Amino acid sequence: QVQLVESGGGLVQPGGSLRLSCTVSGIIVSISSMAWYRQAPGKEREWVAGVTSDIRTNYADSVKGRFTISRDNAKNTVYLQMNSLKPEDTAVYYCYARGLVRVWNDYWGQGTQVTVSS
Repeated sequence: QVQLVESGGGLVQPGGSLRLSCTVSGIIVSISSMAWYRQAPGKEREWVAGVTSDIRTNYADSVKGRFTISRDNAKNTVYLQMNSLKPEDTAVYYCYARGLVRVWNDYWGQGTQVTVSS
């Protein structure tokens, strides 16, 4: 069974930094794209950043220049370095992976809370 386990969320003051990690465990043949999404209270889940298997990255305009997504293919792990955090970044952050077991499937983490507040 494939699982995505996230870590690194917490409470941080505006202007601070956090680093999220997400590791894919289980028997998986290959992982193509990986990404981070977030969902703030009362809002729909939104895409934050993505990275392909050949390490091409893309970002939502709201986080461009502040967040950096990276991945370690050997560890099946994706990271999200978040700098210059703002209160509007407060949300539950979810890890996503497109993985191949017998067929290609979408996999999601359980979510980790990020709160930006003074």
